Amino acid sequence: MSNEQKHEKTRYSDEELEEFRAIILEKLEKANKDYDRLRSQMTNAHDIADTSPTFKVLEEGANTLGKEETGRLAQRQMQFIQKLKAALVRIENKTYGICRETGVLIPKERLRAVPHATLAIDAKKSEKH
Repeated sequence: MSNEQKHEKTRYSDEELEEFRAIILEKLEKANKDYDRLRSQMTNAHDIADTSPTFKVLEEGANTLGKEETGRLAQRQMQFIQKLKAALVRIENKTYGICRETGVLIPKERLRAVPHATLAIDAKKSEKH
């Protein structure tokens, strides 16, 4: 029996880290596309013109709200992208998947669902109290 089998695992193996890297890169590609689409919507939001002044006022009001909401979504998307990039750095450092509060390994199921997670579920729950 090797030392790693005797003791509780303290980090994910290089093979496991590569699996997580693939998941993160796939999510990052989709997140970047979503972000670009949101940015494009924000840019094009003010290109609406109509001959009816009443319609134009209503449309501009709806556009402003839409643009603000789109801006918030774009900002959240950028934060998500940054978290995914930070997860890639942790993979490089071989610290990926280690709970920043408890130091234990975050279960694979949680990381597959939330690949940028830095807290195990127990630590996350206690953080809210």
